[in-house]
Amino acid sequence: MHCRISKERLDKLRLYAVKRQKTMTQIISDFIDNLPDNLEDQRLEVDKMIQG
Repeated sequence: MHCRISKERLDKLRLYAVKRQKTMTQIISDFIDNLPDNLEDQRLEVDKMIQG
């Protein structure tokens, strides 16, 4: 997987992974695994946070 993110976001991801004693791959995999299977029936947690 290739993605472009700012240095600040990359640093934030690295720090988050270190604090949880996980690799960045594990953090990203955990996030993907927690996405809903049916996006039409459920709103993502991010959507809920944005919309309040």
